[in-house]
Amino acid sequence: MVTFDLVFPAWQFKGLPPDWPGGFWWHFIVFSIIILAFVLTLVIMFIWFERRTLGRMQARMGPNRVGPFGLLQAMADAIKVMLKEDIVPNGADKLVHLLAPLVAFVPVLMVFAVMPFQDGAALVNLNIGVLYVMAVSSISTLGIFMAGWGSNNKYTLISAMRDVASVVSYEIPVVLSLAGIVLLAGSLSLNDIVRSQAQSVPFVLLQPLGFIVFFLGGMAEINRSPFDLLEADSEIVAGFHTEYSGMKFALFYLAEYAEALVLSTLVATFFLGGWGGPLLPPWLWLIVKSWAVFFVLVWIRATVPRVRIDQLMTFSWKFLFPLALLNLVVTAVEVVAWPEALPVLLIPVNIAVGAVLVILLSRNFKPGGSQVEA
Repeated sequence: MVTFDLVFPAWQFKGLPPDWPGGFWWHFIVFSIIILAFVLTLVIMFIWFERRTLGRMQARMGPNRVGPFGLLQAMADAIKVMLKEDIVPNGADKLVHLLAPLVAFVPVLMVFAVMPFQDGAALVNLNIGVLYVMAVSSISTLGIFMAGWGSNNKYTLISAMRDVASVVSYEIPVVLSLAGIVLLAGSLSLNDIVRSQAQSVPFVLLQPLGFIVFFLGGMAEINRSPFDLLEADSEIVAGFHTEYSGMKFALFYLAEYAEALVLSTLVATFFLGGWGGPLLPPWLWLIVKSWAVFFVLVWIRATVPRVRIDQLMTFSWKFLFPLALLNLVVTAVEVVAWPEALPVLLIPVNIAVGAVLVILLSRNFKPGGSQVEA
């Protein structure tokens, strides 16, 4: 485990007992309610925040009619979609068409089962939490593929296949970027990873290259701009949910923002110290850091144009994948060389090495021009 106690004072927090508030069932019920409230509340706020922020960045107002500052606009939209007619196309697989939104949304909630809101405050503290997160978060892709296949529409199928291709491609560099975090923390538990940062420094300083790979790869996996090829409306109508309406469409919409919340929370947990921080309550630090990461997602969406499908695939295999491998090798060498504690001087060294590698690979990175390579 990395320690910098002599240089950076450890953040002190009082951990919760594993069965808080007492007993298995009370623990399960209370934290299930906390997770549902956390996800649904922040997803609604994220929707409002993105629409208002994009409006400001694009020199317009954004939603401002329903409620103060438009805060109730998401509620009004939810009521509207609940009153919409549920249309199922002729020839569609009705069972698959029905289950697809649930398969896409439920795994997002399952990820938060191992998310620590405070030291010891989680539904369950798995000693293989990182593996659990990566495995469960990939299930949402199955829901998108079910939607594309079950709708009996060639455009929805194209969109769904794009998602499968992007997830298969970007899952590898994302997992490799987390391997460096596991080496530094000495554990696969998310709570142990946060505690390791609470006793030292946020891992973004020790793993700047891993942070870049995880953040960009995560954006591609959840189909955020500029990697949002599932809804390239100029090419494939509205993507995999073209044939969805009413509440089933709303579930896909919620799943999209819930995945953005998952990415923001995971970045805060793995690289920004999670619940660690002075003065404020631990759970509030997690929300603040997640919100800051989500703002960067919105900023990128407002400024960066969408890439082509060949550029999307090339970016993963020719840029992020080599960076992830190099980051893993450098991290492994550092951990072997300093098994007890990494020296403070490695912080600027890792930042400099990461910057040099990004510049070198970006010069050799050619997305293919007019020729489709992937």
